[in-house]
Amino acid sequence: MTQLRTDLQIISEWIKPNTRILDLGCGDGTLLSHLSKTRKINGYGVEYSIDNITTCIEKGVNVIHTDIDKGLSDFDVDSFDYVVMTQAIQALHYPDKTLDEMLRVGKQGIVTFPNFGHWKCRLQLAFGRMPKTRTLESEWFNTENIHLCTVNDFEDLCRKKGIRILERTVVDNEHRTSLGMRLLPNLLGEIAIYRIQRR
Repeated sequence: MTQLRTDLQIISEWIKPNTRILDLGCGDGTLLSHLSKTRKINGYGVEYSIDNITTCIEKGVNVIHTDIDKGLSDFDVDSFDYVVMTQAIQALHYPDKTLDEMLRVGKQGIVTFPNFGHWKCRLQLAFGRMPKTRTLESEWFNTENIHLCTVNDFEDLCRKKGIRILERTVVDNEHRTSLGMRLLPNLLGEIAIYRIQRR
């Protein structure tokens, strides 16, 4: 079996067996395929890229072609136990509305994103440059990331929306964690991973 990235492994450990999963921006279906084999989940992916959809189908992953920014009106309240969105919230036009939709159709949400508050980003901004790191690889003019945020920004949004943070982990670009990252997540964490729920 293919070794999962550490962030996806962390997500896998948070998900209980025999549950219903919706994966927003599921990419090539790696996470859903893994969860289906190891956790016996009933899962669906939402993806916009036709190439990724083709790969999902080849892996036997149920996938729906749609634009996340247009909402999740096809799904009823609490249709899923978990709604997962990895490395996609920063590329959405309406990330705040998507969080609402995630927690409308799912009992819990799992969100990951690149932390714009990481010290490397701060240092590059201090020298008058838009940050470019291993986590944020694109140039400012061709990036898909349109709503970058920090760990603190995301947690502020959760407070404003009455969203409860159940778990938080931060990792570096190689998906490792450390004591320093746990103590100073906004400064030292490159990728943030959250499990959230409606209050």
